[in-house]
Amino acid sequence: MSTVLTAFLTLLLFGCLTGVTTVLFGFGGGFVTIPVVHGFLIATGQDHGADAMHVAVATSTAVMAVNAVTAASGRRRSGRPRRDYLWPLAGFVLLGAAMGSLVATWLSGALLHALFVVYLLIAIADSLLREGFLTATDGGEPRPLGRITTTFGGVGIGTVAAGLGVGGSVMTVPLLRRRGLPMATTTALANALSVPVAVAGSIVYALAPAAQALPGRVGSIDLVACAALLSGSLPTVALVRRVATRVPDRLHSAAYVGLLVLVLIVMLVTGP
Repeated sequence: MSTVLTAFLTLLLFGCLTGVTTVLFGFGGGFVTIPVVHGFLIATGQDHGADAMHVAVATSTAVMAVNAVTAASGRRRSGRPRRDYLWPLAGFVLLGAAMGSLVATWLSGALLHALFVVYLLIAIADSLLREGFLTATDGGEPRPLGRITTTFGGVGIGTVAAGLGVGGSVMTVPLLRRRGLPMATTTALANALSVPVAVAGSIVYALAPAAQALPGRVGSIDLVACAALLSGSLPTVALVRRVATRVPDRLHSAAYVGLLVLVLIVMLVTGP
């Protein structure tokens, strides 16, 4: 089997995994695609002198844009997302996303990798040590987001998510979970809130002035890797969203944390 075909099939397989994490956890792609694309570029030497982490983040953002739109549109038709939690939070997330992706084009790949690892550590510790994530705090009516949380939280989520190419679900899911929402609802909202992050980030990375002009790339986005990953993720999104609501809430939240731990291990192993 040729190297190119092996690479495509590997990315296709992880694309399927990305589809699962998009629907079940609102990840959209970043936590799976960044380690995969980063490790693949380093292992095969296909970065052609470009920074592998920048390409991984940019490619992840483009994949996330398509996955998030697909998952969010499907759940919108089912009526699951709650608009009172989406707006105006989505507007502030969009503003932060434009800022974060622009700043990321100026940072070194090693620093982006380190920030990604720190981001994961904080997310795991927050989910395990603070009450209200693994088990919902109460069974009453969910609490609304305050104005300060919506404004500064939205900008912060957008900045970190687009800068690291991870979509922001690791921030939006715990935030909304602690407002008393079930996991199925928080992940649906996370996908919807990932759309402005992914779209803004993809535009910035596609127009990145520092990116090398190489065949198969638009700015820092690797089109071949995008195609392979999306070939696996899009059919999987369509299949998994039919059964996502049947997952028990406690198991759903525990699996979320478990996936974060797994991605952290992968990033430490494939680190520079």
